[in-house]
Amino acid sequence: MSDIIKEIKALKKEKKAFIFAHNYQVKEIFSIADFIGDSLELAKKAQEVTADIIIFAGVRFMAETAKILNPQKKVLLPDLNATCPMAAMIDKKKLQELKDKHPGIPVVCYVNTTAETKAQSDVCVTSSNAVEICRRLESNKIIFIPDQNLAGFIQLKLPHKKIIPFKGFCHVHANADKKYFQKIIQKHPQAKILIHPETPAKFYDFADHILSTGGMYNFIKNSNDKKFLIGTENGMCDRLKMDFPQKTFIPLLNQNCPDMKKITLEKILHTLKNETNEIKIEKNIFNLAQNSLQKMIEYL
Repeated sequence: MSDIIKEIKALKKEKKAFIFAHNYQVKEIFSIADFIGDSLELAKKAQEVTADIIIFAGVRFMAETAKILNPQKKVLLPDLNATCPMAAMIDKKKLQELKDKHPGIPVVCYVNTTAETKAQSDVCVTSSNAVEICRRLESNKIIFIPDQNLAGFIQLKLPHKKIIPFKGFCHVHANADKKYFQKIIQKHPQAKILIHPETPAKFYDFADHILSTGGMYNFIKNSNDKKFLIGTENGMCDRLKMDFPQKTFIPLLNQNCPDMKKITLEKILHTLKNETNEIKIEKNIFNLAQNSLQKMIEYL
């Protein structure tokens, strides 16, 4: 393992490559990453890097986002089969059907979507800025795709607006077991409970705070509390343990994202050596998707 890490670090320097890692990755990948963050942080950082090559330790929609924001750079995904089931739940046909049912209503897409879906949307959002961007849109009706749980969270925060959801979901958060959830909370009554807004609304009442993974990180960084129950994918606890070793983090959902875990050190090394699995997007889709992402950046 240490030999692979050394080789990756040497190749990064030689090839002027930059490795992005999402918060849901594993600690071995964190050790070779140049930047770790949530979807919004990664999107912002993607526009700042000067590297010739970007390796994305995440899932495909994240690598596509990096490519759209960095059209002149070579963006590589170590496993092209690392996709997002929620992103795959909506396609061009389903979105058009939703638009036809609600003509003239702006479409807000979660960043957890394909480039093709972003191309058909008015503005892209992440879990950390979705409420604020929807608040600032002039329309009092908004189509939100594809996550119904995040849509429900936005609706709670913006009761004066009508959020029209698509019935998609993240299986990691939506499959949370309420009995397990309650059992862990009862075992750790003094812990702060942080959960992700992709989690169904029936869990919200248990939470001290409902936050994106970036929001969780910043809250913990500034908190005097020592123990936290983390209601999102298990990899987030590895990230937090690495950066805040004096604090205790317990996974509340006990769920892994199989697609996120398809990325390994061996695959990163192979991709970096051979510059394979380059992300390419059709020009017409690229330009329209870029518009929806740039609109999000303008709100920041």
